[in-house]
Amino acid sequence: MKKILITLLTVLLPVFASAQAPKEGTPSIFNVPAKDYPCVDAEGRATFKVVAPEAELVQVDICSKKYPMTKDENGVWMVTTDPLVVGFHYYFIIIDGVSVADPSSDSFFGCGVMASGIEIPEAPEVAAYYTFNKNIPHGQVRECQYWSEIEQSMRRCFVYTPAEYEKGDKTYPVLYLQHGMGEDERGWHQQGFMANILDNQIASGKCEPMVVVMDYGNCGYSFGAKAGESRDEFGASFTPILLEEIIPYIESTFRVKTDRESRAMAGLSWGGHQTFQTAIPNYDKFAWIGAFSGAIFLAPNADFSQLYGGAFADPEKFNKDVHLLFLGMGTEEGFGADRLSKSLNAVGINTVYYSSPGTAHEWLTWRRCLNEFISYLFK
Repeated sequence: MKKILITLLTVLLPVFASAQAPKEGTPSIFNVPAKDYPCVDAEGRATFKVVAPEAELVQVDICSKKYPMTKDENGVWMVTTDPLVVGFHYYFIIIDGVSVADPSSDSFFGCGVMASGIEIPEAPEVAAYYTFNKNIPHGQVRECQYWSEIEQSMRRCFVYTPAEYEKGDKTYPVLYLQHGMGEDERGWHQQGFMANILDNQIASGKCEPMVVVMDYGNCGYSFGAKAGESRDEFGASFTPILLEEIIPYIESTFRVKTDRESRAMAGLSWGGHQTFQTAIPNYDKFAWIGAFSGAIFLAPNADFSQLYGGAFADPEKFNKDVHLLFLGMGTEEGFGADRLSKSLNAVGINTVYYSSPGTAHEWLTWRRCLNEFISYLFK
């Protein structure tokens, strides 16, 4: 009897699995357990499925477009999108006018709320640099808590240590890596796949082993949400916390080098703005600086010698002390990193500019920027 049951299970389980698998594509990598939807087909179209029998109107809001869903006789709503660009995208289910996270998907902190996420996959060979590779050593990402005297509250950061960190007493250089507006310290690890990027680069010898610190930039909401807060004030409280609390905490907790030559800072979008506001006026503490789609707003006739505490007033000294000023963005966005790079070069400040082909203000741009940026560091 036991042999008969095993034979039946062997025959029937694949049939059951096939019957439950979505016809519209491959389940998203971010689906919660036992959920086949959303799924993505070979053309990059996503199909969503929501059970809401009493709803009157259900839509999917993704990539700046709302797709009306169709309800069947069982109250199940479905829709297939147009082909979507590759990479990670936030999305929302709108049920009778209320935007909610998809219960079938993992949620991510983005847009100032918990949002659903979906990855439209690139070709495996293109995505290899941010894909988990089972054949190489892997580092760790630790969740750390510490007390902030400035804020009089507990703060949290995520810290990446390379695979070799546990095997000796070596000290490592540090990259302080910031998220953007409406996101938090989880973003680079969860949406940005930064650990895979670092693991792959280190294993290939393309970048130096390093510790990476991802902390909350005090800009996890949309600008304007706090009444009376100016653009200059938005997220500005992060600078003293980084300089006076985060760096000392990291240097007393992890085996890291403490000289400026071994310290870098970079950030995406508003995190790029914060990087410029923090690292450039204090380049006695940072030798490597990067902004990915940086929200850096300068007047057309700005006097560069007066910016950032006069850091650019002596280009020769700046270029000698700052080994890398990296600017990058996607070709489909207009954040002006290309113009800023040219303007800085024109006044004698050396920059390295990177353009991500075909991407906009999105995580795929920032993964690519990080991948480029770290290849220069600490060499």
